[in-house]
Amino acid sequence: MFKNLATLIINWLTSLGLTENTAQIVTDYTFFAMLIVVSIIIYFITRKVFLAIIHHATKKSKTNWDDVLAQKKFFWILAYLVPSYIIYIFTPLILENYPQTISAIKTGISIYMIIIVLMAINAFLNAIVVIYQNFTIAKSKPIKGYIQVVKIIVFLVGSIIILASLFGKNPLGLIGGLGAFSAVLLLVFKDPILGFVGGIQLSANNMVAPGDWISMPQYKADGTVVDIALTTIKVQNWDKTISTIPTYSLISDSFKNWRGMEESGGRRIKRSINLDMKSIKFCTPDMLNKYSKIEYVKDYVENTEKNLIEYNTLKNIDNSVLVNGRRQTNIGVFRAYLRGYLHNHPHVHDDMTFLIRQLQPTEKGIPLEIYIFSKIQEWAKYEDLQSDIFDHVLAVVPEFDLKVFQNPSGDDFRKLIN
Repeated sequence: MFKNLATLIINWLTSLGLTENTAQIVTDYTFFAMLIVVSIIIYFITRKVFLAIIHHATKKSKTNWDDVLAQKKFFWILAYLVPSYIIYIFTPLILENYPQTISAIKTGISIYMIIIVLMAINAFLNAIVVIYQNFTIAKSKPIKGYIQVVKIIVFLVGSIIILASLFGKNPLGLIGGLGAFSAVLLLVFKDPILGFVGGIQLSANNMVAPGDWISMPQYKADGTVVDIALTTIKVQNWDKTISTIPTYSLISDSFKNWRGMEESGGRRIKRSINLDMKSIKFCTPDMLNKYSKIEYVKDYVENTEKNLIEYNTLKNIDNSVLVNGRRQTNIGVFRAYLRGYLHNHPHVHDDMTFLIRQLQPTEKGIPLEIYIFSKIQEWAKYEDLQSDIFDHVLAVVPEFDLKVFQNPSGDDFRKLIN
């Protein structure tokens, strides 16, 4: 039927005055143009009908993977193979008298189809990353870096096949010839190779995962890991800027991961206030009487005083001189108060490190450090808690006849002069 139609067209063109050879060429390329038009029409039909059916089916299915494939346009990309395959199959039948043209067209169509397949594989791999992120293991074992390695290999192989198609060579022969080019390849792909090795070590040792809070001062990074790729790791800093860190740097350099703090259920509060050493003194009976009325330190004052009286009596201590024997001090009672206050605080951990300690005295007074862990980890609420605690501590210091040390200001000097 096809040949009969071609014969009729050739005869009609000949009757119009064209030579038989010219009529044959015009007829053949007219049919080829019609083939292209038909292929485009079939493509649009496939895209409108077939893809509509696929998308409708994916929306109704209970599984999620097909929806992700549709979202990443996997099926849409495959639709481009339909017209190219039709042209590839029917071109030798239409242009059978032009072997060189057939060879050139088939080569071009082959390269086009290889590119479409590569794009489809790329979309499929992107879909795998999205699907994998829905699993719990994705939080600790990201695969984006490995997928990028697979993409590099796929596109490298695809490029070799395209070159082999262009030059009419065996792809295996080109791959074998890359051995002499390996040094250049290693130089070009140095960062991906280091990133791949670093990614394996990070994943195997569970050193970092998306969502971790890390600090890396040498790269000015302090924030949450938002993406782990083959060659880079993106960190969103607390000021909302993005720091990009080479993946391998997390292996070769040091960094701090705050995940341990988050998993522990507590967050450390480590802060001190400086007390004026001139305000530290032995407790008088009046002072002890006043302290014994303070809730968190009442039992401590009474029990400690009882034990000290027994000790001093047993040792026949002369109580007329305060330095003889053992005495309570206002700073000791204050430390006991802080322990009681913080142990009874609803947002402070009792079962984690809990210290109220004195540090080395300096020219700025004697530092009294609070070293505890808060049950609150969220940054803003944690800072509020820390501030609330020290608001109370600073306000209660005078109640124990102590003074907070503070360097004199200009106002202090003016009062002194006046």
